[in-house]
Amino acid sequence: MKGHQARKRFGQNFLVCRGTIAKIIESIAPRNTDRVVEIGPGLGALTEPLLECLDHLHVVEIDRDLIARLRERFTPERLSIHEGDALDFDFGALGTDLRIIGNLPYNISTPLLFHLAGFAASVRDMHFMLQKEVVDRMVADPGTADFGRLSVMLQYRFYMERLFVVPPGAFNPAPKVDSAIVRLIPKPAAELTARDEKLLAKLVLAAFGQRRKMLRNNLREFVNEAGLEAAGIAPTARAEELAVADFVRLANKLVK
Repeated sequence: MKGHQARKRFGQNFLVCRGTIAKIIESIAPRNTDRVVEIGPGLGALTEPLLECLDHLHVVEIDRDLIARLRERFTPERLSIHEGDALDFDFGALGTDLRIIGNLPYNISTPLLFHLAGFAASVRDMHFMLQKEVVDRMVADPGTADFGRLSVMLQYRFYMERLFVVPPGAFNPAPKVDSAIVRLIPKPAAELTARDEKLLAKLVLAAFGQRRKMLRNNLREFVNEAGLEAAGIAPTARAEELAVADFVRLANKLVK
């Protein structure tokens, strides 16, 4: 941390608790030949222990000062540094069977998760530190207050598990909220049964647009009450009452 001021615009909170770092590495269980990509390596809290297990590591970092520090500490033979915004980065260019990890900036976590979902076919698994509230939404069950668009779209594509909670004191500077580690494993293609995934995404976005309204109102531009009933969905239901499979079934019925 010495000599570097955490930058709010990059959402920087640096992990400093050695016990938490060890627990994360244990959860990932990297093997030397794994193709691992770390998002936001920062001051190298996870980078260094990862390189103790790996032959080579890729990192994506936007902060030029931190990039300079990483170049001083690690050789290009061990560490490939990709300078830029993870939101714009083409993870697919790094190959297949990727293992993506990172302490994700809280200010871009949701759009970054949607961006990463687009590379699921190239991924073996992902392990992320996120705001606990975001992780709770990711793994939420239908019928709960946390269940929403993020839940549906990620649960459609991934198996997900919240591994453990990390308190604010594990970071410097300490955030005002708890964090959590989540594991995402892409589902096989056979389970991705949506005939038009773009339509599914639009449908889910509209359904949760105004959570307190009934689906017959939120989905009016897509389907009428008779169409909802034909898909086995009550027009008076609200979006959080539907399971992921219900959204997929409805979207498939609407494909022209």
